[in-house]
Amino acid sequence: MDVPAVAALWTFPAVLLAAFLLAWAAEASQFLISQGLALALLAWLQTMPEFAVEGVIAWHRDVSLMTANFTGAIRLLVGLGWPMVFAVRALHLGRKENTFLDTRIVLETEHSVEVLSLLPPMAYFLWIILKGSLTVWDAAALLAIYAFYFWLVSRIPSKEHEEVEDMPRVSRWILSRKGAARAVAAIAVFAAGGALLLGTAEPFVGSMMSLSVTLGVPTFVFVQWVSPLLSEFPEKVSAFAWARKVTKAPMAMMNMVSSNINEWTVLAALVPIVYSISCGKPTAVVFDAPQKLELALTLAQSVLGFFFLLNMEFRWHEALGLFVLWLVQFVFPNTHVPVMFVYLGWAGIELILLLTGRRRWAAFTAFRKEWARHAA
Repeated sequence: MDVPAVAALWTFPAVLLAAFLLAWAAEASQFLISQGLALALLAWLQTMPEFAVEGVIAWHRDVSLMTANFTGAIRLLVGLGWPMVFAVRALHLGRKENTFLDTRIVLETEHSVEVLSLLPPMAYFLWIILKGSLTVWDAAALLAIYAFYFWLVSRIPSKEHEEVEDMPRVSRWILSRKGAARAVAAIAVFAAGGALLLGTAEPFVGSMMSLSVTLGVPTFVFVQWVSPLLSEFPEKVSAFAWARKVTKAPMAMMNMVSSNINEWTVLAALVPIVYSISCGKPTAVVFDAPQKLELALTLAQSVLGFFFLLNMEFRWHEALGLFVLWLVQFVFPNTHVPVMFVYLGWAGIELILLLTGRRRWAAFTAFRKEWARHAA
């Protein structure tokens, strides 16, 4: 990928535009499909730019950068995305309605599906970290986990979609079409975003690497944070727009969680598949000690986030904790080990609170109800 650093002047905006086109088409598609699939499909389409970048890196068999992009994408969602959703919700409450310390995002019963669907891929990734490799068989297992999640969420309908007036202008334009023209417009915008993404993903990665050298920033760090930040930006814009309304804040959180599930399963599964195709035969992606540490840190962060959502609420100290811990390991990369143990220690405290009855296992109770109602 011999691409000059100056190419970032067009590749960065091109990838951002592609991500916005896909996000606009995805938001409009909510009204063209069944309600139960809306959030899952929306999250899947919004993460396509991340998939394209990861695919390019996997094709070039750079395990270090694959790990950087994958772990950065997940840690940005949990460490920055989740707290920002909370912050937007709190700031739009107004002083007369509530105080910041009393603010909480209360999830709906059906959101227990997304919350508990985080657990299987995280548990499987513990096995991947322990054995230190990611194979096509692991990809098959992760895809099976995602397929079950997708089937389950399709059986449990969401209560509502985003209101049309809250959507971006391009999405509103798509929905203003009549009859079959609406679907055609959505497909056209989606195809334009996809084509632009396919044409710019490889030079985008190359320009990132060259720019990191020019700026004197380690390529690993640059790929870990810049690539996910650009590709996930439209997704965060949508979630923050929803978070302004109390009825939409849970939907915004679940949009983020659905993306987490996608990245722990489908994005991770993409890596050994593309890597093996590039090698010409099934080949395991083998992680060294620093890469396993990155994966372990990412897993520890997600485990803590999972425990926070088990009582079907997200509160200020949880949002602040996730943000501060993300910021510390972002600014001071040499703190990865202590930050990981803080994540795990805090998760251990949450588990003790659950076992002693001081926190509720509300997600499991809600899930049993949803399963009996829609899936059994």
